[in-house]
Amino acid sequence: MGTKHWIIMIACCLFIIACKKSADLIEDTTLFGGFTKPANFPEPSYNFANNTITKAGFELGRNLFYEGRLSRNNTISCGSCHMQSAAFTQHGHDVSHGIDDRLGVRNSPPIMNLAWNKAFMWGGGVYDLDLQPIVPITAHEEMDEQIDRVMDKLSQLPKYQQLFKAAYGSAEITTAKLMKALSQFMLMCISSDSKYDQVMRKEQHVAFSELEQEGLLFFREKCAACHTEPLFTDGKFRNSGLLPSEIDDQGLYESTLNVTDRYKFKVPSLRNLRYTAPYMHDGRFLTLDVVLAHYDHQVADLPNLDPFLTQRPGLGISLSPSERQALLAFLNTLNDEKFINNPLLAEQ
Repeated sequence: MGTKHWIIMIACCLFIIACKKSADLIEDTTLFGGFTKPANFPEPSYNFANNTITKAGFELGRNLFYEGRLSRNNTISCGSCHMQSAAFTQHGHDVSHGIDDRLGVRNSPPIMNLAWNKAFMWGGGVYDLDLQPIVPITAHEEMDEQIDRVMDKLSQLPKYQQLFKAAYGSAEITTAKLMKALSQFMLMCISSDSKYDQVMRKEQHVAFSELEQEGLLFFREKCAACHTEPLFTDGKFRNSGLLPSEIDDQGLYESTLNVTDRYKFKVPSLRNLRYTAPYMHDGRFLTLDVVLAHYDHQVADLPNLDPFLTQRPGLGISLSPSERQALLAFLNTLNDEKFINNPLLAEQ
């Protein structure tokens, strides 16, 4: 084959690649529709009046979420510990792995449906989503960076000068703009299209199986007091009878210093459990079977044990083998495959 033919082939390949990129950009543009409350969800807790989500703001936030320069050595991004394929957790790790492979003390919580959250992190201490990213960025075991250094690094890049100007009308990078842009991305991480959601919205041709329906009834009887529908968390901090680990993480107490808060951790959502193992605040349980076994017969009699776990002769939540099977079937209806594959939320 002559040189002329090679040149023609290379030109054709470049043209095809360019067309694909253009198509991807067009698809990305059409995907963004702003924040929309799912029909079966309550009103959000987040104050959108202080941070209206725009396409430019969201795109800036998405770039920042996957930006390694938020860390000291430019290697760790938010997306390093919050991977979309794992419902924005760090799948397979009991605790988070940060900069220089340092280990945290808690499991990376999922980033989803945060517009309905009033408190953040397993142990609380942050009650404003716009402030939450400061914690991992500055934490020694996570990103180990200083906010002013982050802004200095980003300011030197034409890409971010353009993105900040598009979002805020000025290329100036400030802490407030940085945090609000990250919030815009995280607020758009909405998981609301599981089988459960489709059934609750009475969508056509979708129904629970007999076992799933049975599991829903057991769930509402034995679990819903803490894992409230449709978010499957009440957002509160509770002591679930887990024996303290060697680290002796005391949960909410570490931010309040109130002795009644010892070993209380935020109630996690039960959505997307298929993708978010291992479980609990320190990732101590590898499977849902082990989680249910804990609540059935391994709850420890701790001073601040949640009252809901003391309402039967023994501690915990009694589950027969058939109830456990039905409950697991129902929990499986809370997995949202569209959420973990949503191209709008993926690194571009």
